Amino acid sequence: MSIGERRPGVAGGGDDEAARLDAALPDIDWSIAPVGTVFSRFRAPSGELAVASLGDPSDPRVVLVPGVTGSKEDFYLLAPILVSAGYHVQSFDLAGQYESAEAGPVAGGRYTYELLVADLLAFLRDGGPAHVLGYSFAGILAQLALVRQPELFRSLTLLTSPPEPGQAFRGVRFIGPLSWFVGGRIAGGLMIWGIVTNKNRVPPNRLDFVRSRFALTRRSSVDDIVGLMKRVPDVRAQVTASGVPVLVATGNHDLWPTYLHARNARVLGARLAVYRTGHSPCETAPHQLGRDMLALFRAAE
Repeated sequence: MSIGERRPGVAGGGDDEAARLDAALPDIDWSIAPVGTVFSRFRAPSGELAVASLGDPSDPRVVLVPGVTGSKEDFYLLAPILVSAGYHVQSFDLAGQYESAEAGPVAGGRYTYELLVADLLAFLRDGGPAHVLGYSFAGILAQLALVRQPELFRSLTLLTSPPEPGQAFRGVRFIGPLSWFVGGRIAGGLMIWGIVTNKNRVPPNRLDFVRSRFALTRRSSVDDIVGLMKRVPDVRAQVTASGVPVLVATGNHDLWPTYLHARNARVLGARLAVYRTGHSPCETAPHQLGRDMLALFRAAE
């Protein structure tokens, strides 16, 4: 999911420069890309995907994958931080989402794990191994891709990704018990309603942008993906066995409680990073997230 929320307060003490920078973030125009961004289309198994790239293609590669109702633009604050540290950063809209809306299954088909993972693996193979971040639902896709082709992953960051396999919504704050009784169509509708009515109280420019994406995003892709999140495969043992370094990053006001993310990190043998924000640290705590991702990259390399 990619819904955003208010920017975090300073975390990590008064000498935490990354937290100070995050606390001072302005409400940017999310329709304007960072200077130097190159837009392209990638021919994936499901169709053409919209891609944004920033930095020198000869530098080590980072691939940032957005979640359901999200898009490549969700990383406009994070990408320049990684580029300034010497990385080439790419992101793409998932099939059915925003500017990749025309990609997807054949007529009458569904958006499945197989379809979405095949797209991610094709994108990674095309540009070579990468440090991969999976944001929310995309964290599931990234883990499934990793166990199929671990040689394409230099590291894996799970950003506010569902921390439990199976019915992923069961642990969500407040609404978890109700999630057992709601199907993908209704749950998808409730998710969209919460976003467009600004239940997360995002700043005005952010709200304008996330609302505008629904003019392109296919509703069927949202409904299908929400359904997939109620059937999350447990591949954590295989992820751990791969030896790929993993970072679990979350906000202390995420949809899922911190203790679930901490437990997931222990199972994965991963480092845990917790920020004073909500479900979208790439938007609200990019300097802190970037700092921790760069530490992961250095350890992996």
